[in-house]
Amino acid sequence: MGDELTYVLITPYSLHKSRTGGIIARLLSLCPLEFVAARMYAFSDSFVDAYRQTLALEDMPEEIRRGLDQYVNDILRRRNRFGISNRAMLLLFRGPDAVRALRDEAVGPISPDVKGDTVRGTYGDVAMAGPGEFEFFEPAVLAPTTHAANDAQLRLLARFAESDGGVLTHVLKFPPGANVETTLVIIKPDNFARRSSRPGNIIDVFSRTGLFIVGARVLQMSTAMAEEFYRPLRAAFVERLKGNLAERLRHAVQQTIRLNPTDEQAAALAEVLKEAYAEQEFRKIVNYMSGEGGELESPGWARKRAPCMALLYQGVNAIQKIRDRLGATNPQEAREGTVRSSYGHDLMRNGAHASDSPENAERERRILGLWEEEGKSDVHMLIEEYLGETIPSEPKTVVSRRA
Repeated sequence: MGDELTYVLITPYSLHKSRTGGIIARLLSLCPLEFVAARMYAFSDSFVDAYRQTLALEDMPEEIRRGLDQYVNDILRRRNRFGISNRAMLLLFRGPDAVRALRDEAVGPISPDVKGDTVRGTYGDVAMAGPGEFEFFEPAVLAPTTHAANDAQLRLLARFAESDGGVLTHVLKFPPGANVETTLVIIKPDNFARRSSRPGNIIDVFSRTGLFIVGARVLQMSTAMAEEFYRPLRAAFVERLKGNLAERLRHAVQQTIRLNPTDEQAAALAEVLKEAYAEQEFRKIVNYMSGEGGELESPGWARKRAPCMALLYQGVNAIQKIRDRLGATNPQEAREGTVRSSYGHDLMRNGAHASDSPENAERERRILGLWEEEGKSDVHMLIEEYLGETIPSEPKTVVSRRA
């Protein structure tokens, strides 16, 4: 059997309650599949109506099917009974027997039984008020139970990928005059080099800002993309790293030829070599982010190139709030409880990147394709490739801002 492509959709309620990181941590640590794509959606009524029709293909008790149908009808629409944004996050996974693996090993069933071993066991809630009557119904995620449902639902997700999905900076409502910003976060590639909950745990730290995720993409940076993204560092490194170079040169001279250079002599040596040193350190970052080069010490790195996950966070003073949760560049200097203090290793493998200004956020988003999209999305193309068919895009419609 060849690889299958399947999906998980994190529900609007789970996103609203900041359960996103915990859910992703469970999925990535429990499921032996490759995480290949992510995309945000704000579904139209046309999508919801079509998705409900596919529920007849699911393998589940009829009572649960009716509850799920009512849930999709009530919660996935832009006007829903919770009065929240209907943003949902799609995650695509690929691998052998993917539908079964995701369903049985990570997602779990929709059930009133109280458990904590799967995503739904921990983050879902189903309470019965009586026979056939639900007091509360929250599945935490949507995921297919059969191959027929999987293919039908993937087809819909591709068809509506451009009309209902992408960068959702237009769907939320904020107080007039508020300093609303959209900033970029990148979960760095060493977090994805092996099966681990780390990417989700990092997202969970950022969730404590109270900001809203409005964009998501899994990508493998090319060398050219990484060079353009980190281009401002090349010039900055020349002076920024000179002091570190002087100390390293002093130590090298002491160890190799048993001389003890003065501060002035070490600084003079660093002045001569600072350009070459800056270029070397710049190349290390490019190789690290693109997965090129074999000198990295991250275990498992040689086995395969690991992706990044890019996220857009929107809200009042978003840039500073994210930077506060990120922590100092050097993990040894980062405040306890920040991403870099908890998950960083060194100046390069420090957990995550975040934009430091509105101007850099725009520049970086444009490089990664999270500004204005043209043509079919990566999700659309992956689904087409898997199903072996061309899926026309639904026409785009104007979406007004909603709470």
